Amino acid sequence: MIVAGKFSFNGGDAAIQARYPHLLPEIEKVIAAVKAEDHKTKESIEKTMLGRMLYSPSSLNRAFKEAFNAMGWSSRKVWCEYHTEFYTEGYKASVLNKGAFREMDFVKETLGVEVQFGKYAFMVYNVCAKMTIFKNLGIIDTGIEIVPIKQFADQMSTGVSYFEQIVWDLLARGTADIDIPVLILGIDV
Repeated sequence: MIVAGKFSFNGGDAAIQARYPHLLPEIEKVIAAVKAEDHKTKESIEKTMLGRMLYSPSSLNRAFKEAFNAMGWSSRKVWCEYHTEFYTEGYKASVLNKGAFREMDFVKETLGVEVQFGKYAFMVYNVCAKMTIFKNLGIIDTGIEIVPIKQFADQMSTGVSYFEQIVWDLLARGTADIDIPVLILGIDV
């Protein structure tokens, strides 16, 4: 695969060049190592693409996990302890904190990487919420979000998020004082 687009959110590119210039080539090597054609394994059952062979997001995610892990990157999971003091008086929850966690796909040093082939909301959540949470917990200070370019996403099931969407949203949203530096990488076959 190739990097077909780069967008620097809140100084993401400069932060990576200053703090992690040695890790960016590793990430680019991982992207190049994933052979997209090996993951065009999903036969569509959607009306608009019935019978068409599509790229499988779950298969692509496994390939990225293998490639990142081989280079010493690992996932980081934090367990959630939900607060109950905000329930209304008299309310009792029947189940609470049963295995709730948040996970960063890959971390090395204090650089976090998320690979997103899912729905649009997850892409925005990664950059605008999850990465900030992991920074506040002292796990990362900078992030990279890897997403497909639109023409690649069009060869997956409907609803898969893509590079052009997040770039537009982040430009329209602007930055907030809690945002961390993030480099968005758009990938294609």
